[in-house]
Amino acid sequence: MKTLISFFMMLSAVLACNAQGRGQGRVRTGVPTESIRLSDPFVLADEATQTYYMTGTGGMMWKSRDLKLWDGPYSVARPDANSWMGARPMIWAAELHKYKGKYYYFGTFTNQSVKIDTLKGNVIERRACHVLVSDSPDGPYTPMADPTYLPANQPTLDANFWVDSDGKPYMIFCHEWLQNWNGTVEKIELKPDLSGTVDGTRKLLFRAFDSPWSRERDDDGSIIPNKVTDGPFVFRTKTGKIGMLWTSWVFKDYTQGVAYSTSGTLDGPWVQEPEPITPPNYGHGMLFRTFDGRLLLCCHSHDSSTGAYVRIPVFFEVDDSGDKIKVGKIVK
Repeated sequence: MKTLISFFMMLSAVLACNAQGRGQGRVRTGVPTESIRLSDPFVLADEATQTYYMTGTGGMMWKSRDLKLWDGPYSVARPDANSWMGARPMIWAAELHKYKGKYYYFGTFTNQSVKIDTLKGNVIERRACHVLVSDSPDGPYTPMADPTYLPANQPTLDANFWVDSDGKPYMIFCHEWLQNWNGTVEKIELKPDLSGTVDGTRKLLFRAFDSPWSRERDDDGSIIPNKVTDGPFVFRTKTGKIGMLWTSWVFKDYTQGVAYSTSGTLDGPWVQEPEPITPPNYGHGMLFRTFDGRLLLCCHSHDSSTGAYVRIPVFFEVDDSGDKIKVGKIVK
């Protein structure tokens, strides 16, 4: 437990520095993937521009033509300083999605100057998922009409976008473990232009404790399920099966798992796979298809062996020809 809290305190400090220096800064060219330090990477393969756009935590963007050399980082998010986010919000786990001719930026924004709760000695800051929009994948991404998508008194994070079998758009997100001590994955219906939610009604999809593979030690030393839900990402295999990537911990190892819906819709029920799908210390994954047709899992490595957290984007080969994905080797 202390390891998790220490990690989030350290991450908050790093991201606060990122937020305070959100100016464009120096853009580098030809940067190898392994030289980029980025948590929660997400890749949009934009057919229109034949360019890969990579975002993540920190609110910056990288661009590449070949997934090997990148230009960046570019500052593309333009949240409203007069909104609940404040002047310098931290930005976590940003995703880019093209939908009905526009580009949408799903991110987690934290206003550290606003405290919404205290639980078990942890002060919880105002943090929530929000959606920005642009006419171009390059941005800038700006807010739409609604000032808020999710309740102000709850910390939510790691928004993902999915159009379900009913043709309606949804945000999938986590209610953070810091407040409920058993993190959730939930869905909420969005307006047709994604500018807000339809009626604010949420549905629980599953909880952290549903995982058969994640675990941690309680304060008394007993082994219990881990309480963290991170990075939900919904996908469909070639056979039509709906799955969801998500991440938790196995003691000190950040770990990637997957669940599958037995109904073929977001409503589930969701059945957790018994084992993780990547080696230890890889997580917060998403799937995308390259311009030459390969399916890749993009996630970050998690190395704390030196005492500092180092996270680097990594690509794994993926086979989705069956009802369940099979993760292969790392792409060099």
